[in-house]
Amino acid sequence: MSKKLKIFDSQGAETGEYLLPEEYLELQKGEQAVHETVVAFLAEQRAGTACTKTRGKVRGGGAKPFRQKGLGRARAGSIRSPLWTGGGTTFGPQPRDFSKKVNKKVRKLALKRAFSERVEETAISVLEVLELTEGKTKSAKKLLANLNISGNVLLVVDDYDEKMICATGNLPDLVLRKASTVNVYELLRFENLIYTKNALDIFLQRLA
Repeated sequence: MSKKLKIFDSQGAETGEYLLPEEYLELQKGEQAVHETVVAFLAEQRAGTACTKTRGKVRGGGAKPFRQKGLGRARAGSIRSPLWTGGGTTFGPQPRDFSKKVNKKVRKLALKRAFSERVEETAISVLEVLELTEGKTKSAKKLLANLNISGNVLLVVDDYDEKMICATGNLPDLVLRKASTVNVYELLRFENLIYTKNALDIFLQRLA
């Protein structure tokens, strides 16, 4: 069933409606796809650079510290044994790739499901045109106040310029994204989603 989203101007006045055709919405399936996609996204953010030295990588320890027999001590072959202070680490972390493979169709289904859920939650606002008269933080704050939006915000545009970056860059609860790059995790993370009309057109092409 198709949905209608209200379109607002920069002053917060309603200027029309945006019709979301049924083929862009999916609430019957895709829950597992969303889970897999979010897990994969978060895994890809991990650097995987943690590295410890095994006994073979620690400098020194080439000579046997003391003779094998006659001292009443346990035999030792290297001062770099994991049992010794300054020795190597046993089974410590090594550099690795945490990324997970998610099929293209699964990613697409996840994106559609996440978007549909936010539509059902009425968390999405559509802006006719993003008008920031100045590249200053106060202009972005005024826009949010006009739209009566509080909490963290994902602002999705078709493209952005230096003025938009300057106006939104100092707001800790607002993130600016292009419609071509917004992902499932971001759709779910933010309380409020603001799409410009052109950005929503571009985003829906990714769901087709």
